Amino acid sequence: MPRNIIDLGELHDRIVVFGGPYSNLEATEALLKTVDDLGVPRSHVLCTGDMVAYCADPVEVLALLRSSGFGLLLKGNCEEALANNAKDCGCGFDEGSACHRLSKDWYSHAVQSLDDETKQWLAGLPDQAVFNFGGKRFSVVHGGARQNNAFIFETTPHSVKREEIELAGSDAVICGHSGLFFTEVFGEACWHNAGVIGMPANDGTPRVWYSVIDSIPEGIRFSHLPLAYDFKITQEKMRKAGLPEGYASALETGLWPSCDVLTDAEKQKCGVEAVPRQHIWKTV
Repeated sequence: MPRNIIDLGELHDRIVVFGGPYSNLEATEALLKTVDDLGVPRSHVLCTGDMVAYCADPVEVLALLRSSGFGLLLKGNCEEALANNAKDCGCGFDEGSACHRLSKDWYSHAVQSLDDETKQWLAGLPDQAVFNFGGKRFSVVHGGARQNNAFIFETTPHSVKREEIELAGSDAVICGHSGLFFTEVFGEACWHNAGVIGMPANDGTPRVWYSVIDSIPEGIRFSHLPLAYDFKITQEKMRKAGLPEGYASALETGLWPSCDVLTDAEKQKCGVEAVPRQHIWKTV
């Protein structure tokens, strides 16, 4: 169960949600500019964690996010692992899998890059946040309410999501971790994953994704939106740092170097171009 839960109170009108900056400075800078262009108060911007991962700029990304004034920077499994000086990133990859092998290099780069003060700051980040919006109670977790490195996808059964929502004690859950965006409304409950900005959505394009949540007369609207940035700069930095080529290439091809964590149903979507989506949760 989460150890550190914060209450953000009542949020109004519009929220921006994003996950997985993944040490990608250029994408993070693009996200900040987009937030300001949208006119969304930075107090209404929520990050679902994994700020540090595959790319080359963990120090710079954390410094930018710490100074951003964002309403929530959640502790992902990567932050928890770094704070505890764990032997690996804590993503839950199977021993010997491609994801497990690839993670060793970027995790080592992050461990060596971060100083003790930064790791102590990571340790103090919240594991879960709650807030009210549009007449509903939301919980923000990284992977799941029970386990922060749980992989929950669009194809995960509703029964699993309902159990997680009940465990979180809310009407809706916002999560990250899986790297793939989706929104599902089922009955009086809702599950929302904004996707990540540090890596493409395994859809064959270099675009990354975030979401905007609006309070509208009919209820609550979730919009999944693409974010463009200069990925070639990020690629060059990764290659110069000697980080895994699979992830550097993925920034351009839009295809993950391994799909070990995906369900068979999610693997069928590999390389299928994602499109912007809207979902309306009719709450009135």
